[in-house]
Amino acid sequence: MASLNRLRRSKQLIRSYANISNKHYPSITPPYHRLIQRLRDGREQLIPSAQRERLTLAEKIFISHLDDSHFDGQTSHLTRGSSFVKLKPDRVAMQDASAQMALLQFATCEMRSTAVPTSIHCDHLIAASEGASNDLQRGIDSSREVFDFLRSASEKYGIEFWKPGSGIIHQIVLENYAAPGLFMLGTDSHTPNAGGLGAIAIGVGGADAVDAMTDTAWETRFPKVIGVELKGKMNAWTSPKDLILHILGKLTVRGGTGFVIEYHGDGVHHQSATGLATICNMGAEMGATTSLFPYTKQMKSYLQATNRSPVAEAADEAHAQGFLSADPNCEYDQHLSINLDELEPHINGPHTPDLATPLSKFKAFIEKNNWDDRASACLIGSCTNKPTFFQAVMRTCLEFRVLLNKPSTRASKLRPNS
Repeated sequence: MASLNRLRRSKQLIRSYANISNKHYPSITPPYHRLIQRLRDGREQLIPSAQRERLTLAEKIFISHLDDSHFDGQTSHLTRGSSFVKLKPDRVAMQDASAQMALLQFATCEMRSTAVPTSIHCDHLIAASEGASNDLQRGIDSSREVFDFLRSASEKYGIEFWKPGSGIIHQIVLENYAAPGLFMLGTDSHTPNAGGLGAIAIGVGGADAVDAMTDTAWETRFPKVIGVELKGKMNAWTSPKDLILHILGKLTVRGGTGFVIEYHGDGVHHQSATGLATICNMGAEMGATTSLFPYTKQMKSYLQATNRSPVAEAADEAHAQGFLSADPNCEYDQHLSINLDELEPHINGPHTPDLATPLSKFKAFIEKNNWDDRASACLIGSCTNKPTFFQAVMRTCLEFRVLLNKPSTRASKLRPNS
């Protein structure tokens, strides 16, 4: 009977999403040739000679997206943590709750279309309560005027519109827009999720997004960089979520403020692209400007599985020229080394996400604090680790195999290295 109930619930879950149709937009390959040339110019003109061949990946992507004004012959050398830089992002993504004011501001600029590819994602105004079908309809009914405005403005200005029910902004960006070496802005704090595909993706306010949409250089401080070296390989009991929970315990919720967190080491290459995205997503909980990984074979597999083989081929060429990874002798402002072979599952909290406790010590932890050891509720989801958590739940609940006929779905969801 228990198995039958699980089967019924799984069918209800599948049916609740069956009528949702996504609109797919063509992916845009980053202009790698231009970016690599801009990086060469930046090394020569803006980096001290002793540091020119010792750049982090974050520095390479920042420099490759510098505004032309930095190359007027009068700009001094860039210094991490103090120099201000003007950047030209490749893309903007906005969620429905923050896009409204940005569009109203953009409308005053009297432009016919946005200067860079821009997308709007209707997800934040839909609250989870009873189930997908009811929640979606309730969200549409309560925010219909907002969605109608976003749709009409998108049509007017050539903005890519993802209607209610299309999915969460971060997952859509990862599956359709994120690319190695890309520089993008998003009006959500977890925009760094795209770092799982080697992009610099920064969460900003609506006014900052409008800068990029109007071809105005976006200004920020040239960041310091924390290097996190991953050694070894995780065992079957741990996940990328455990890794970022462990790092949160090391760096705390304020430890990343003013920094880009850049991962490197042999352990990077044993992680799936969705796992890397989970780690980058939660970098926001440390206050980091963003997080990113170097280009890996798993990223290539993910790009191919999501129908972006041309992007993967172009990224291969850019990687061969040294663009999508740090220089061998680069220097970090801070450095942390983690042995994945020794990593345990973690439980973080209560009250703060940086209170990290390995599972082997959790019993003693709750006894010391005289807390109830019963779990009152369990949430599977959120925008961190949702795909892999759902896979784990389905493995434990369903006593049959599901064969997916669509090649891209089968590849991206079931392939262990994607």
